[in-house]
Amino acid sequence: MTDALIFDACRSPRGRGRPDGGLHEVTALRLSAFLLDALAARNGLGAGVLDDVIWGNVTQVGEQGACLARSAVLASGLGEGVPGLSVNRFCASGR
Repeated sequence: MTDALIFDACRSPRGRGRPDGGLHEVTALRLSAFLLDALAARNGLGAGVLDDVIWGNVTQVGEQGACLARSAVLASGLGEGVPGLSVNRFCASGR
């Protein structure tokens, strides 16, 4: 394959990173898996359609210190055969 196709993208909600922030009860893994499932539903993606998931992830520490992309794929409905890659471009990861 010589071409890479990006057919959709999304941005997660953001909140203040503090104990009373709007997303303080939502883990990065849960939010990421939800977004993957929403993208799959929005585009009618079935099993075996995706070749890879590339996930922008700023500050890969704590609960998101491993490969959040792969963990999110496993927690979503995409199936374990889809690989995942996390990219840290600092604040540009979410754009």
